[in-house]
Amino acid sequence: MAYRLNKRRLKKIFNRIKNLPGGFNFFRYIFNKTNGFFLKTFRSTKVPYPSSIMFEVTNHCNLACITCPREHDYGHAMAKGSIDLDKMKKVIDEVAPYIDSIGLTGLGETLLFKQLEETMKYIKKKNKGIQTFISTNAHIPGAENYIERLAPYLDTLQISIDGVSKTYESVRLLGNYEFFVDTMGKMIKVCNEKGVPVMFNFVAVKENYTQMKDVVKLASELSVPYVNFTPVNLAAVTAWDTEYYNLFYSDNFKNELKAAFELSVQLKNVEVTVWDIKTKNEFQKCHLIWNHFYISWDGYMTPCCAKPFPKELNFGNVFETSLMKCLNSASYRQFRNMWYQNITPDFCKKCHIVDLKPVDIDFDIAMN
Repeated sequence: MAYRLNKRRLKKIFNRIKNLPGGFNFFRYIFNKTNGFFLKTFRSTKVPYPSSIMFEVTNHCNLACITCPREHDYGHAMAKGSIDLDKMKKVIDEVAPYIDSIGLTGLGETLLFKQLEETMKYIKKKNKGIQTFISTNAHIPGAENYIERLAPYLDTLQISIDGVSKTYESVRLLGNYEFFVDTMGKMIKVCNEKGVPVMFNFVAVKENYTQMKDVVKLASELSVPYVNFTPVNLAAVTAWDTEYYNLFYSDNFKNELKAAFELSVQLKNVEVTVWDIKTKNEFQKCHLIWNHFYISWDGYMTPCCAKPFPKELNFGNVFETSLMKCLNSASYRQFRNMWYQNITPDFCKKCHIVDLKPVDIDFDIAMN
């Protein structure tokens, strides 16, 4: 099985190159990239200003999906709220000359954050080349109107879709499939008119994996050009143990994934990507501690988006100090030192990066 860089990522790279920072900030941007190269070359545990950050603008949600960490023990114990706009702006100011992309999403439903439009305007005012990304469950009444206002400042809209019909409702609890399809269709129509790429994201579990090709078909019918499949991540799903990953080694799963991919080739208007399920599973497979950083709604720097629970582990609060002080704190540098030694921290056990062994499939597909 070969992997190739997918079209969506190539388009994002091209869009960013077209709109690099101007003036003195251009030199700051280039110096930061160069500095990052040398830090990596000399195996430093320090990092430069990041290429990508994700703000958890809220962790409130209107659904209760069985795959979501917020619905299990870690999530039940977490504090809930929405991010302070002024504090977030200060972090944006700090990274604006260097950053390539900013995600405005997390464990909650992004569109519940009422200041999203103001946030995205602020980002694009700093530099219109900063790529913005949001994810939604498409269960907000009138969501298409919100998306229409966001469209001038939005580079990718991800829609979470974990099946069709009753299967969808068995995974995304409290969801209504008919409402979802209606709302989603309106949102996609707006995005297609405004030139905003849309991607379906499908988390594969036992209940839904046989519907991967159905989601590809639906994407084709709705003119959604990208579909990404990812195996459920058990890092924070305390109810299931790692034996659950055996599903992804089965011929049934591999055949279903292949059928979904072959359908996308036949349809020609949908590109399918999958999470990297082929390469060796180990802590050094994880890149998140180097170039993609998650900030919780209350400002804590957590190790990743799969288990963003500050009470379990955090590397400081960016609202109380600064982003770079947190990124290069002693505790975070020690965490990266474990990466160099390829020693998996207890915090990261059960993650599919570490504990999902390579899946042997023999067809070519793009990696997300």
